[in-house]
Amino acid sequence: MVFNGSGADLRRKPSILDSPLPEHFETLCHDQRGLGQTDHPDTAYSMQEYADDAHALLQKLNWTRCHVLGVSFGGMVAQEFALRHPTRVDRLVLACTSSGGAGGSSYPLHELAELTLEERALQSLELADRRMNEEWRLRHPEAVRKILRTMETEAESPNDESEKKMGAERQMEARKTHDTWSRLHRLKMPVLCCGGLHDGIAPQENMQRLTDQIPQARLEIFDGGHLFLRQDPEAWRSIIQFLNSPEEHDFSS
Repeated sequence: MVFNGSGADLRRKPSILDSPLPEHFETLCHDQRGLGQTDHPDTAYSMQEYADDAHALLQKLNWTRCHVLGVSFGGMVAQEFALRHPTRVDRLVLACTSSGGAGGSSYPLHELAELTLEERALQSLELADRRMNEEWRLRHPEAVRKILRTMETEAESPNDESEKKMGAERQMEARKTHDTWSRLHRLKMPVLCCGGLHDGIAPQENMQRLTDQIPQARLEIFDGGHLFLRQDPEAWRSIIQFLNSPEEHDFSS
């Protein structure tokens, strides 16, 4: 089971279903509440509800146990899922995410909401990859224009714009309260934490603290930013190898 990041919609390509993962595993991924083609209840959302939504989906499909991968916001939900439903999880991968609390929170993306589209795009670019700072943007104007065009297209396209905006806002509100720090020691399954060297949203120090707090966890850092899964081919190879590892392997070292 894969938990997607903030604002994710499986209709938008590339999605996790376009990654190498489905070549190796039966892959279950869903639009989380308030986004994509799932329900858009106009109520406050919680991280616990996101986790329990996934549990209900597993029950509906008669999946008893599975590997779990959470990316960014999805990594936060995956932590809650593994804590609330540990018997459902064989192995857990937490990618470019944070624990909240004393382990540190990911960048407060809700603070970008009041910026203009262009300001938000430029700041998001540098947050996603610290190498793409002002100096880099001045040297790569065409790349910046392409990114801006993509963001403008995404912002103006869907017919369900009001529901999409509401769901994204509810997700940001739930994200602000994420804190699993004091409970992470309860996770007993093997865990792979992984992130990008140049990530400004879930920085390496957050990933290190997250890893240190989980008994059977190890950390791998890849050459990329918040989108390291698309930037460094070694990342997927390492994740797939971890998920295929023998159950008895000790990952605490």
